[in-house]
Amino acid sequence: MSSLEYFSSIAIPFGTPKYVNTPLVTRLSPIKPRNYHLPLRATASIDEIPPNAVRRNIDRNWRGGFSLGVDLGLSKTGIALSKGYTVRPLTVLKSRGQKLETRLLQIAEEEEVDEFIIGLPRSSDGKETVQSNKVRSVAGRLAVQAAEKGWRVYLLDEHGTSSEASDRMIVMGLSKSERQNREDAYAAVILLERYFSTQGLGIEIILPKSLELQEKIKNGAVLDPDFCPGKLEEYNTF
Repeated sequence: MSSLEYFSSIAIPFGTPKYVNTPLVTRLSPIKPRNYHLPLRATASIDEIPPNAVRRNIDRNWRGGFSLGVDLGLSKTGIALSKGYTVRPLTVLKSRGQKLETRLLQIAEEEEVDEFIIGLPRSSDGKETVQSNKVRSVAGRLAVQAAEKGWRVYLLDEHGTSSEASDRMIVMGLSKSERQNREDAYAAVILLERYFSTQGLGIEIILPKSLELQEKIKNGAVLDPDFCPGKLEEYNTF
């Protein structure tokens, strides 16, 4: 007897600000049928798990759900945080692999974040690069761990964010050494600003294959409605 087998992660693009349901490509294989507690579905639909940028656009008074911008580099990862309508550079992490993913989850927990906006490298003509594959791998692993808490992981084109970050820091009057140390975090700021200004246009959600984890994402994290800017001081050295 054949049953449906799903790929380890699912990327669903937001083609327009209007939610778009994208069918999942499945494959048949002779594996043992599983008993699911939920009705078998390809994936949760996008309108069931909208990003914070879309939720904010629907309700201007909505204050739940903080967002973490992540600029993944070869040796450093810039982090920015959006709380309410404020986007700030948070820190630059030098860890990699599992240590990096664990640290991202720790920061999300401490800052009451419920979604990750990860920059996806693309060339000037819009094509993905070798680095894009590495970022997708990290995003896929992070999505599985984040889903346990009801958190979401998204990918967004990051092309041009580093140069914009550099220009901004020059205008701010930062020295060359300061710009080198902080550029990744400010690139993450640019990424988050782009995300909210375009209301999530072009964003992709990365979903784990587990239907139970997808259900946790749909249900969402338990949100604290309080706004706690004081926590920024623990990381913000800028």
